[in-house]
Amino acid sequence: MPSITDVTEQTFATEVLDSSRPVLVDYWADWCAPCKQMSPVIGELSDQYPQVKFCKIDTNANPALAARQGVMSLPTLQVIVGGEIVQASQGGKTKNSIIQMLSDYL
Repeated sequence: MPSITDVTEQTFATEVLDSSRPVLVDYWADWCAPCKQMSPVIGELSDQYPQVKFCKIDTNANPALAARQGVMSLPTLQVIVGGEIVQASQGGKTKNSIIQMLSDYL
């Protein structure tokens, strides 16, 4: 069972910025086909890498949060460590490219 935390404007600081683990944040929307394609891959990775916290943010429900985090297109992935964005990518990604993003933190 994948361990992915749904994050909102209200929980972002606690769940993401204050996390003691590196966090992979997946910004998505239900109308975004590449987002839907990446969802099972992120689920698999969340099972494989318990040392990383995996979070999803629905940009339709949290547009101000997405804008504040600099999200300009979907899907966007951000790796956040110690409250700072250390890696970011936009567009659909393969499993291996997501692992590569996380490689310094595994």
